[in-house]
Amino acid sequence: MEVLSQLAWGANGWADELAAGTWLTVRLALATLPFGLAIGLLVALAKASGERSLEAAANIYTTIFRGLPELLTLFIVYYGGQMALQRLVGLFTDSYVEVNGFVAGMVALGLVFSAYASEVFASAFKGIPAGQGEAAKALGMNRWQAFRLVTLPQLIRLSIGGLSNLWLVLLKETSLVSVIALNDLLRMTNLAQGSTKQPLFFYSVALLIYLVLSLISSRGLGAIEDYVKRGEERRA
Repeated sequence: MEVLSQLAWGANGWADELAAGTWLTVRLALATLPFGLAIGLLVALAKASGERSLEAAANIYTTIFRGLPELLTLFIVYYGGQMALQRLVGLFTDSYVEVNGFVAGMVALGLVFSAYASEVFASAFKGIPAGQGEAAKALGMNRWQAFRLVTLPQLIRLSIGGLSNLWLVLLKETSLVSVIALNDLLRMTNLAQGSTKQPLFFYSVALLIYLVLSLISSRGLGAIEDYVKRGEERRA
């Protein structure tokens, strides 16, 4: 029971620090998701465009960010972005600027997420009959209307399962940002166990928090998947 007292709120425990770290972890994952999805969709569109140069560029992009370790990508974005930004600012002033760790983490994780998401979207595109685009054109729709009203709803339905798995991976990979001193759940756990000399206890607490986040996500994503696939159930 003395160990459990380490989870007290306030100055005598670490509960508030762990809660703040959990909240930052969730915010980082939620901020990364739309960024990664948008880039992933653009890369998938490039692959499906039929234009050789766009296809080649998209394939190079996915090869790079699927092949690099996520931690190395984070270091490159964080330190490389710092150098690039400092040189840019140095053209106008001698002021020192520092890359925001949250933004760097979001960009790095988003690039990796988008590379995998593009493969999910590319596979989903192949599941949409080509004749539907021709039918939409025959109905007088322009390319944007055909994509928004015909292709996109089916794309979401076909890709939701793969994207759900990628979200769960993203949620866990947010722990990497602790190496750039961002106060996420893992960093606050490291601080807590270093201060109390109770590594097993605090890492077990962090494990349970990540597990709860994953379970909540799984339930939510399952409900979303059931919703977008409701038409299939009625047809069946």
